[in-house]
Amino acid sequence: MTRPRTFEELVAEGETEPVEGWDFSWFDGRATEERPAWGYSGLVRDRLALARAVLDVQTGGGEVFAGALRGCASVPGTVAATESWPPNVALARRALASVGGAVVQAADDGGLPFATGSFDLVVSRHPTIAVWPEIARVLAPGGAYLSQHVGHGSNRELTDFMMGPQPVDPGRGPSRAVAQATAAGLAVTDLREQALRVEFLDVGAVVYFLRKVLWTVPGFTVDGYAEPIARMHAHIQANGSFVCHARRFLIEARKAG
Repeated sequence: MTRPRTFEELVAEGETEPVEGWDFSWFDGRATEERPAWGYSGLVRDRLALARAVLDVQTGGGEVFAGALRGCASVPGTVAATESWPPNVALARRALASVGGAVVQAADDGGLPFATGSFDLVVSRHPTIAVWPEIARVLAPGGAYLSQHVGHGSNRELTDFMMGPQPVDPGRGPSRAVAQATAAGLAVTDLREQALRVEFLDVGAVVYFLRKVLWTVPGFTVDGYAEPIARMHAHIQANGSFVCHARRFLIEARKAG
């Protein structure tokens, strides 16, 4: 029989695993997250089939965007992406090279380095911030933006466990996104929201998640959160897992054309 890993071994695994990119396969057998009912990648593939020029904003390591492109019968003539974090830029360039995609390093909260009206499709999965005036500017007349956002209060049970009760920022909610998209001159054509069950099976998975998904516990370090990490391990040992709920919303908006 395999010897159960100790608390120290589990924490060390979560602390040392590289966090670049958005490949979550490391969690297999250690954590699960329910998928949104709408199937973001499939929706992107459907729209790629009709697009001439596409931009993926805040592409991460490019894995999700590249997967959607590879599943497309016809890749758009222009394929571009932005990413702010240098290690992810390198990953995304490798991921998108096979489909002719160009990746530009750009700040999440700044301007998009493309000419006005360059794209008839802009997509983004889990942007840290949506700069709606810039999205509207780079869209061609009649073009569409499709994105899956992290909603307000996502995984709040985990945040509160690690930090104590925290206020929920309503700025990440779908109503704010609709208001900002409308103010930028876009018409929202689809809006869906869902709470998704997340289950952590060991404390190493919690540590890795908090290092990778930085906004859950801002400033997280193993040393700085030693006491709640120990409590989390005890909770999982007693209950079999730790359960929280991610919030996601899908938004699609179109530019008049």
